[in-house]
Amino acid sequence: MTVNVCGLDRIIRLTLGVLLVAWIGFADGPLWAWIGVLGLVTGVLSFCPLYTMAGMSTCQNKTDET
Repeated sequence: MTVNVCGLDRIIRLTLGVLLVAWIGFADGPLWAWIGVLGLVTGVLSFCPLYTMAGMSTCQNKTDET
């Protein structure tokens, strides 16, 4: 899997993911807030399938994880 999410992009994904999931857990947030799980997963894995399809990357050097 090619790493294509790095730096500030990764921090934003993780932060918003945690905030949205916490909103659901602690304050009965709306159903759409579950989208935060996608931010958490893409932030933790440093991989976004949409970036791959668009040929994008927020990393300086593209490296393969093995």
